[in-house]
Amino acid sequence: MERTGSGEQGQDGDAVQKDGAQEPEGSERPERAVPQASASKRAALTPAQAQPQGSQASAQALAQGAQPQEGAGSGPGAREARAGAGAGPLASFAYTAADEEKQRGVRRMKLTATGLLLLVALVYVLATWAKNSGVGGWPGYVAAAAEAGMVGALADWFAVTALFRRPLGLPIPHTAIIPTKKDQLGQSLGSFVGENFLSGDVIRDRIHALGVGRRVGVWLAEPAHADRVTAELATALRGALTVLRDSDVQAIVGEAITRRANAVEIGPGLGKMLEKVVTDGGHRKVVDLVCVRAHDWLVEHGDSVMNAVQGGAPGWTPRFVDKRVGERVYKELLRFVTEMRDMPEHPARGSIDTFLTDFAADLQTDADTRARVERLKSEILGRSEVQDVIASAWSSVRTMILSAAEDERSELRLRARASLMSLGAKLASDARLQGKLDGWLEDAAVYVVTTYRAEITSLISETVAGWDADQTSKKIEAHIGRDLQFIRINGTVVGALAGLAIYTVSHALGG
Repeated sequence: MERTGSGEQGQDGDAVQKDGAQEPEGSERPERAVPQASASKRAALTPAQAQPQGSQASAQALAQGAQPQEGAGSGPGAREARAGAGAGPLASFAYTAADEEKQRGVRRMKLTATGLLLLVALVYVLATWAKNSGVGGWPGYVAAAAEAGMVGALADWFAVTALFRRPLGLPIPHTAIIPTKKDQLGQSLGSFVGENFLSGDVIRDRIHALGVGRRVGVWLAEPAHADRVTAELATALRGALTVLRDSDVQAIVGEAITRRANAVEIGPGLGKMLEKVVTDGGHRKVVDLVCVRAHDWLVEHGDSVMNAVQGGAPGWTPRFVDKRVGERVYKELLRFVTEMRDMPEHPARGSIDTFLTDFAADLQTDADTRARVERLKSEILGRSEVQDVIASAWSSVRTMILSAAEDERSELRLRARASLMSLGAKLASDARLQGKLDGWLEDAAVYVVTTYRAEITSLISETVAGWDADQTSKKIEAHIGRDLQFIRINGTVVGALAGLAIYTVSHALGG
């Protein structure tokens, strides 16, 4: 019911709704705290102020002079009862100051419609008085038009009012439609959305019409947009690395590497690699390096070699003989290493080639050799030093990634930016790639819609069911009530014209 500024019954016949007014049938009104005020002050409040919704409405009520008191609907006990019941209007559907401003526009239109009703009523009284006073002709026509206008105005007032509340507070069936049928309307709306908007064909056609692939490509091809995406990706990467705990990641990486290494036999792979290296002659540079280093070492440490040979001689041999033997061994060893260094076809080099070839074959075919390699692998992986190196690899990688992500000129970000721009250029020009991306998006969207359609539509019905019935009615009325008042005005005008036409035809036919 509409409350006027004086607190009396509105001119359109709506009764003043007080705290003890009968609630619409079929609706439940959650208990909520209402600031209490004196009768005179409550009568001067607007609808939103007399029944405030949230802190904004409470502030408006206080601004009008209402003094909040602890009453039956307020206080800790009432708040606990409401919290325990779990019922109440959703905060996201609060009656706002903007709604109150629209409601004032509705009240102005109600006064206009009601004023027109009073006007035609006055015209009817005056025309009837004139007709009864013996004035002939026009009073009958005017009275008939005014009478029909009142009927039309009252009928449309009843229809409009019945949408939001019970006219005159009377329990008339099929009135207060929005408060009493709110849940059914929510279910119907959810079903309507599910059937007409969340169907696979509709989603697929809509996404196909959008041309997402081409639009994304054109957008990514712009350097500024690629920079923006790169920066966002870098921020997300930094955030993800910051959230992860190093100890957890290190344990996972270490366990994964160890498990993977233990699960794979490395002997055959090493044998194939060694066989290819020997076939391609890649080992010869290593042999050259060893020969060069051995020759240089012998030249530099000749005395140490000779002393070692002399020290190993028997004690009964003369010292000069030991010295001659040491010098001879040193010279032969130096000659052998020098020849091996300078002669690519030295027999010793061939022996090394043969050994490596045989070892490569054993790694692939000899069970004993492969078993020994596996035992050696397990021993190496089991050492604490190796596990520490594996675990510490994450810290190094993390530091490297963070540093690259923070530096706008790092190779990582530059490559990411170049890749995004290249992808954008391909998407913008390659119809086949656009079709692939659009197809993926369509399939993903259709899967989500068809799989979770019930959950999506239930969100609508459950959200509407959670709204407070009175508050929902007030909010909807604030948004569409002004237009509905034009129905009353049109009903008055159309009714008057129809009544005039009927009276005129009836009078013309001799009625």
